[in-house]
Amino acid sequence: MIHSSSRSFRRVTPFLLSLVMVMALANGVFAAAGAKQAPARGSATFEAWLTKEVRHELVMLPFYSVFDNLEYKVEGSKATLMEQVVRPVLKDDAEKAVKQIEGVEAVDNQIEVLPLSPMDDGIRRAEYRAIYSFPSLQMYELRAIPPIHIIVKNGHVTLEGVVATQADKDAAGLRANTVPGVFSVTNNPRVEKS
Repeated sequence: MIHSSSRSFRRVTPFLLSLVMVMALANGVFAAAGAKQAPARGSATFEAWLTKEVRHELVMLPFYSVFDNLEYKVEGSKATLMEQVVRPVLKDDAEKAVKQIEGVEAVDNQIEVLPLSPMDDGIRRAEYRAIYSFPSLQMYELRAIPPIHIIVKNGHVTLEGVVATQADKDAAGLRANTVPGVFSVTNNPRVEKS
């Protein structure tokens, strides 16, 4: 008899547990303890907070890749989106993601969609292999979105992003110049350390 009631207790417990969790979620019990709200508009911290939120939303975009370069500028409650993307949907997704941030009143979407070109697609793949297969640059490939972005437009390559040292920046530029079919290479990554 005890054994059978124990079984029914085991059957009822998961149901009760899930019921309690649903009720708790509905009442906000499990809301993030340290969830931060937007600082007051016009305060000294508002623009810094908004800049951080815009960055977060952009790096979380599902189609954002090493072949895209997104930059932004926040002035008051206006966000300006800039640079280049391969897919038109990424331009639209970036604008939608930034518009939904609390405190953003306007978004100026200046993102350029790069022209569709099988030649440019081939150069992108070749550049990726040339740069990220180089021993001193392989550590950058391990990140979710590698920090050296490869922008290809009509056979012209621009490297953007961030590297740890000047030697890494130079190596990326040298490797990018080894790819056949490239008309020019502009090596723009910022160096974290001097």
